Amino acid sequence: MNGARDDRDDCYGLIYFITRLNKDMDEREQSVQHFLDLIKKSHRGKFKIYIGMIAGVGKSYRMLQEAHELLENGVDIQIGYIETHGRAGTEALMEGLPVIPRRKIFYKGKELEEMDLDTIIRIHPEIVVVDELAHTNVEGSLNEKRWQDVMTLLNEGINVISAINIQHIESVNEEVQEITGIEVKERVPDSVLQEADEVVNIDLTAEELISRLKAGKIYRPDKIQTALDNFFRTENILQLRELALKEVALRVEKKVENEVAMGVAVGIRHEKFMACISSHEKTPRRIIRKAAKLATRYNTTFIALYVQTPNESMDRIGLANQRYLLNHFKLVAELGGEVVQVQSKDILDSIVKVCQEKQISTVCMGTPNLRLPSAIFSIMGYRKYLNNLSRTNVDLIILA
Repeated sequence: MNGARDDRDDCYGLIYFITRLNKDMDEREQSVQHFLDLIKKSHRGKFKIYIGMIAGVGKSYRMLQEAHELLENGVDIQIGYIETHGRAGTEALMEGLPVIPRRKIFYKGKELEEMDLDTIIRIHPEIVVVDELAHTNVEGSLNEKRWQDVMTLLNEGINVISAINIQHIESVNEEVQEITGIEVKERVPDSVLQEADEVVNIDLTAEELISRLKAGKIYRPDKIQTALDNFFRTENILQLRELALKEVALRVEKKVENEVAMGVAVGIRHEKFMACISSHEKTPRRIIRKAAKLATRYNTTFIALYVQTPNESMDRIGLANQRYLLNHFKLVAELGGEVVQVQSKDILDSIVKVCQEKQISTVCMGTPNLRLPSAIFSIMGYRKYLNNLSRTNVDLIILA
């Protein structure tokens, strides 16, 4: 009897030893990985972005001016890719700057040019200028997007100066569409801007910009009137200018908050946002962008919650809804968020539970769908839901 007990004690001791050993190994691996991450970060290139409210404000021009100044100071700077758009002033500034030749690609019977990423990495200049951050690369390129090329260069320890217009930033996409009536297809995730060490706004008044346009400094003469009648209307420019100024101010503010060491004060509420999404096409994207924008504003994180009900189980959900969901999840990742999926018949109860588990401070969701004859029960359910959120000090933002 004692022998059996001793064997059992030895077995438990061995299990404890193995568990403890595994835990110690995990902790050591995490410590090593953390150290490697620090080394990698220290070797990473610095990233500067010029943001403009619209084409023609002078982003490329300013980058080339800076390139000349750096070159005169003995810095190894080269032009990886610049788009002059045939503007005489910009083309004149190219003179005297070292340019890495573009890579020629034949695609669908046409010869196209792309930035030569491999050559830039091989030459490894101290700084490289890369224009058109939102550009989509030709099929068959190493990366799908130019911003991904820039991330590759930064990881290689190469410093990058780049530029983007406000309408290409993911989180303001819908605001830009409301202002201009145009949906911009080429967009850059906000997480890319978060990687920037310096963000600079290139600003002009609406009058100055329109004068440049009329003088032929932005587009060819045959395109000027079309531009004036569409994207370059004064009211559009003013609203886009405001968006650009706000975006740069937000990035600068966040950078300051990250760099200033602040003590954790007792009683201060730490914000964390949650976007409640469905498999519908459009509303979830607005909710995701709202939560991401709030998270950026408060220098914190956000999650997106999808509650899979029995009606949307894998064998019942429609193909279109599956596609919408995948696109929503991709958008969350691009904006730096985390996707949480749960299976439940009770969506509202699941939201409350996840709020408690993830310590959420604010929930963003769409307008409740209250349809007869179940509207009365739905209203009662929402009243309970609101009471539960109130008890746990969780704010609610409802988007139409």
